[in-house]
Amino acid sequence: MSNTSKYEGIIPAFYACYDEKGNVSPDAVRELTRWFIKKGVTGLYVGGSSGECIYQSKEERKLVLENVMDEAKGKITIIAHVACNNTADSCELAAHAESLGVDAIAAIPPIYFKLPPHAIAKYWNDISAAAPNTDFVLYNIPQLAGVSLTVPLLKEMLKNPRVIGVKNSSAPTQDIQMWRDEGAIVFNGPDEQLISGLVIGAIGGIGGTYGAMPELYIELFRCVKDCELDKALDIQNDCCRIIYKMCSGHGNMYGIIKEILRINEGIDCGSVRLPLAALVEADLPIAKECADMIKAATQKYCN
Repeated sequence: MSNTSKYEGIIPAFYACYDEKGNVSPDAVRELTRWFIKKGVTGLYVGGSSGECIYQSKEERKLVLENVMDEAKGKITIIAHVACNNTADSCELAAHAESLGVDAIAAIPPIYFKLPPHAIAKYWNDISAAAPNTDFVLYNIPQLAGVSLTVPLLKEMLKNPRVIGVKNSSAPTQDIQMWRDEGAIVFNGPDEQLISGLVIGAIGGIGGTYGAMPELYIELFRCVKDCELDKALDIQNDCCRIIYKMCSGHGNMYGIIKEILRINEGIDCGSVRLPLAALVEADLPIAKECADMIKAATQKYCN
């Protein structure tokens, strides 16, 4: 197994960046990458749910990763999510990611058709074989993929020496403990339970709301490592309140987050891609309230 220390900490899921016409914006991708590096995050998870990957073409996903890597290579850890809903396209993205020098690739299981475990294992192993010199992370998100990682499937995958662990977005924190017991490193997925995931053994977190408030999650991670659990719990509770507010709008949560970034950081990532619901006028006060909550919490805990 490779050196896993580079994965410890807070790894925001990178947001899709579009121009005014709805096309991927390389300039915005680069600006957001530089901003994350400046914030001091451990790394970035590129091309996942927050990157709206399911609605982007292979060429767009390559373009995003190329521009992230131009800014980030050698500075922070990069995990590229490469799964498509067929093996050939996934392998193409895996090989492309390795050619750019990413630290790891990741993949959800195939969606829509419910495949047996041996077919999922073959899919993941075929992807890994396309990037034979790169760490591989299994992405367990049963509520969206419709398939749950099991202990027998994980044991089968760990026979592949490139498989280092699991990005775990299932609700039970017990899953983190089970994967750890099998020798995998685990990234906590649900942002609302980061403290619980870290305490039970996650090496760090990969999250979709981290990018809106990275300082808070970085401080939460530090507090858990330093056994300042009362403060960590306070930060977690405030992050949860912000997340609940983010999810209260008419539009998609990522639209709210992009508006927060415009308000607090002056970063324009564009809108979201259809069929995701874009922001409406009534969502703007919600985004502004979230932005103010983030500033207040950051001032309270990080200064």
